[in-house]
Amino acid sequence: MRDLNYELKQLCRRNRDGSFATQRDRERVLDRIANQLHELGFRHMGAASLKPKHIEGLVERWKSEGLAIGTVKNRMAELRWWAEKIGKQNVIAKDNDHYGIGNRQYVTNVSKARELTVGDLSKITDPYTRMSLQLQAAFGLRRGESIKIRPEWADRGDKLVLKDTWSKGGRSREIPIRNEEQRRVLDEAKALAGRGSLVPADNTYIDQLRRFEYQCSAAGTHRVHGHRHQYAQTRYRELTGWAAPAAGGPRSKDLTPAQRESGRQARLTISQELGHEREQISAVYLGR
Repeated sequence: MRDLNYELKQLCRRNRDGSFATQRDRERVLDRIANQLHELGFRHMGAASLKPKHIEGLVERWKSEGLAIGTVKNRMAELRWWAEKIGKQNVIAKDNDHYGIGNRQYVTNVSKARELTVGDLSKITDPYTRMSLQLQAAFGLRRGESIKIRPEWADRGDKLVLKDTWSKGGRSREIPIRNEEQRRVLDEAKALAGRGSLVPADNTYIDQLRRFEYQCSAAGTHRVHGHRHQYAQTRYRELTGWAAPAAGGPRSKDLTPAQRESGRQARLTISQELGHEREQISAVYLGR
């Protein structure tokens, strides 16, 4: 365990503010923040090392990941808790507007889908990053999944199988291989990775994650989470025969009862393929 992770854990245990659940969630969020600071290149930090540059680096990362505003605000609250406990409240602005964090919106019918283009890929010089981006677009994978995946193991002919250790929340899942484009991308990934993952043999996962972030930033390829939105909206049209509300299709309230049931089943399928437990989360990708 790194010094910062350990010191934040001890800080949480000395300051048991809120309910048990609140304390548990705070410790989990701060542990993740410590890991992200390390990934951003801030090494040898202790709990008392927090500075404005650390806050700004984290916020920029969260924005580039396309995190929901509510998630970012929750993380900012834990950062303010941390700053208060070490007596350095002034390192973080009191108002989230200072960082360009807007008002919370849970679901909108404005599409966040992003199509991966040949032009995008041409700007990426690292073949492993380029391959991860193509897997994200073809299968709706999260960034971490698209790096950790072992394509040869995952390919089961008619489906892609993701291990729990690759996936957020430790949830394994299966994604159907439905078309020639997915097959092409997967075969190319297998040729590149061999029997391993999309982390080069001489790198760690953290090294490759950092390379991925640098490559995307240098190429101006932002909002990569939008590839999951694009996947979800494409699947919705395939499964229902009409566009998702976020892509200009009819809203749920305007559908017939039979169409609503078809839409509900489609949303459930898409949620499972994206690695979510609840059908309701599909509204973030598809609108309502």
